[in-house]
Amino acid sequence: MGLCGLSPRILTGTMYIMRTVAARIETQYIPLAIAERLRAQAWKAWAFGLCIVGFWLLLIILPPVAKANGYLGLAAPLYTFFSYLCHQIDGRSFHVEGEKLAVCSRCFGVYLGIAIGFVAYPLWRRIDNIDPLPKFWLFAGCVPALVDWSLTVFGVWENTYASRFITGGLLGFACGTFIVPSIVEITRNISLRRGTFGRPPA
Repeated sequence: MGLCGLSPRILTGTMYIMRTVAARIETQYIPLAIAERLRAQAWKAWAFGLCIVGFWLLLIILPPVAKANGYLGLAAPLYTFFSYLCHQIDGRSFHVEGEKLAVCSRCFGVYLGIAIGFVAYPLWRRIDNIDPLPKFWLFAGCVPALVDWSLTVFGVWENTYASRFITGGLLGFACGTFIVPSIVEITRNISLRRGTFGRPPA
């Protein structure tokens, strides 16, 4: 028997595990100065992503406003562009100044939900945390929209503006909370590969 009554095999296994854990901690350690720069970069990536989402929402709202005020040259191409992404059925779309938005109520809920997900993300999770979120929540966000759509397709009930918008919003919110850490991680990986933070390329 070895030290403290343990067999050599157990001692060897224990030492191997300790060395493995120590090596992993060493490779994952990030100096404080670099950690601060990564956090600042994460905020910039978040802000950039939020600006893109906000601009996308603006493009959705702009066509009805432009059309109602006689700017058909601006409204028409935007409606055409979004027609490739959404059915744009008049009776299933919100209206501004008597003109429908560029997407239906469910799609608008999805995009608005993504924006809300972006805004809410830093309130419950560190902006530089890139650990994967449980995929369960992404699938859970799909369920209400799928149920709402299925019940209408199978004639159980006719969905409404509210049900389409809310279920779309839940799906969008779930997507937003997964998009944020993804763009932060992508930005970080690009910087590390370029050696921006003093580390050699992987």
